[in-house]
Amino acid sequence: MLPPRNPDEILKARGADSRPAVRFDPYTTVREPDGWDIPEEAELLRTSVTQEKARSIISRNQSPDIPFDRSINPYRGCEHGCIYCFARPSHAYLGLSPGLDFETRIIAKPNAAELLATEIGRRSYRVAPIAFGTNTDPYQPVRSKLGIMRGCLQVLHDWNHPLSIVTRGNGILRDLDVLGAMAARRQVMVGVSVTTLDATLARQLEPRAPAPATRLRMIRALADAGFRCGSWSRRSFRS
Repeated sequence: MLPPRNPDEILKARGADSRPAVRFDPYTTVREPDGWDIPEEAELLRTSVTQEKARSIISRNQSPDIPFDRSINPYRGCEHGCIYCFARPSHAYLGLSPGLDFETRIIAKPNAAELLATEIGRRSYRVAPIAFGTNTDPYQPVRSKLGIMRGCLQVLHDWNHPLSIVTRGNGILRDLDVLGAMAARRQVMVGVSVTTLDATLARQLEPRAPAPATRLRMIRALADAGFRCGSWSRRSFRS
């Protein structure tokens, strides 16, 4: 395991404070003093985004415990940095740590919309709702600069294709014009993840996610716009 913290990094609003070793890597790195005792200038740890050219975009599963058989994740990693996120270990498949790397080294799929149009346009394709936000949030802070989710939504809108979204990001409100038309056709369901209404606790658990009060306003705005909308709990999805 790596030491609990790199003293040369300033961690501002991060869920993790270390980079645990990658489970598939036979080697680990340990910080050792060089003996000079010269203090290094600390730098703020910032989020970096790398783009990858994905070969496919719709992931499928046959699990009887999951209420959907296909999903799309436009990003690997999530800047929200929720300390409890079950998707953190997936960064190990990229040779990255599930700790700080998961929330600071984001992998984006800019060709997601193009691949989506190709995959649902095949003659063998059978329509069923596509789930977004099943692994990482499609509306995390970096998305506003890239517009990947917007492109995917436009494809699904044009193909009259159903979908569901689970998010805690208020960036979804920027896509109300596209999603609103689909909501009018009862083709989209949105789940807003609200872990707690305690703002202080939420800041500790989900350091870069919108505050609980903001998420409640999101639910109200979505419902007023005609969405089938609910809150995501551990037990069920209540619409």
